Amino acid sequence: MNQKPWINPYIGIVIGVLSVSTSAIIVKLSSAPAPIIATYRLLFTTLLMLPVILYSFRGHLRLVKKRDMLFCIFSGLFLALHFILWFESLNYTSVASSVVLVALQPIFAFAGTYLIFKERLHWKGILGGILALGGSLVISWGDFQISGIALFGDLLALLGAIAVTIYYLFGQDVRKRMHIMPYTFLVYGFATIALFFYDVILEYSLYPFPPEDWIYFLLLAIFPTLLGHTIFNWALKYVSASVISMVILGEPIGASILAYFILSETLSVAQVIGGLIILVGIFIFIRKRPHHVADYENVPGKVVRKQ
Repeated sequence: MNQKPWINPYIGIVIGVLSVSTSAIIVKLSSAPAPIIATYRLLFTTLLMLPVILYSFRGHLRLVKKRDMLFCIFSGLFLALHFILWFESLNYTSVASSVVLVALQPIFAFAGTYLIFKERLHWKGILGGILALGGSLVISWGDFQISGIALFGDLLALLGAIAVTIYYLFGQDVRKRMHIMPYTFLVYGFATIALFFYDVILEYSLYPFPPEDWIYFLLLAIFPTLLGHTIFNWALKYVSASVISMVILGEPIGASILAYFILSETLSVAQVIGGLIILVGIFIFIRKRPHHVADYENVPGKVVRKQ
């Protein structure tokens, strides 16, 4: 029997959006290199989840099939790559540009599902995708006029969006069979291992860092990860993926507002126009996104559409 959620899913989603909006700001405040920030963010997340996993989900981990474990490994690798690229982009471009460009991931997701799962899209959805890509060009052109360095940061953010899309594509199949807790625990864990080896190979120092940096690492684990991405995955059991995707579009707005007040960043005309075009394009795209198996959940005795 499908249990009722302990909290209204929409309240959870709002909490998730507010939480992920803090990510870029906290990264900007930290003095540590981007790969180190990503490593400790996921390490602390994994450690915070460990007691719950050991107490309630040890049996789930023992039952994970080899194929699912392999997909969890690949998911973790691309999640690690996403954080490296996105966090690094924040060293070259503004919070507004970086977050809005990373929000292009639904467009890349369609490309992946079309090529892999042969999903079709309404022509209005294709128009939305073109609009969103056009918006990214407006932002990039505006940043190019500011400096070539900002444009390089935009490119890293776009590559980060592609990496997180591949992460979701690998996880799409696994989540049909795995509970959210063991799945995210494994993915976060493998991503941490990948980032650790990356740090060692490129000779990044894992310590020492100022005390405030350790606080930032912990805040990244608690807010944008546990109270952000993990809540979104939890809410998928009760609301459609399209609803969550549309609400997540509030992240660039929240991040830009926080950057204005905390980091004193200003918004250029190109960033405002490009951001609005991207948000409109993604809204149109998601509204016309086809339903697929990820929009459904298994309930004993029947299959129902996620509401």
